[in-house]
Amino acid sequence: MKISARNQISGTIVGITPGAVNGSIKVDIGSGTIVTANITEEAIKELGLAEGETVTVIVKASDVMIGK
Repeated sequence: MKISARNQISGTIVGITPGAVNGSIKVDIGSGTIVTANITEEAIKELGLAEGETVTVIVKASDVMIGK
């Protein structure tokens, strides 16, 4: 699959928290850094996501901010 987003990071699913409409997916991208994505429950089921699986986190945004 080719996509236009350049910010792609591989990681392992370490947690899935279901919700009424959206679920929360926690992905360890290395060194204990966790990225959380909120996606629909339908997408979680269609993708067959499960803890321990290797996935790609894709970040596509029009703005990126830095705080200190």
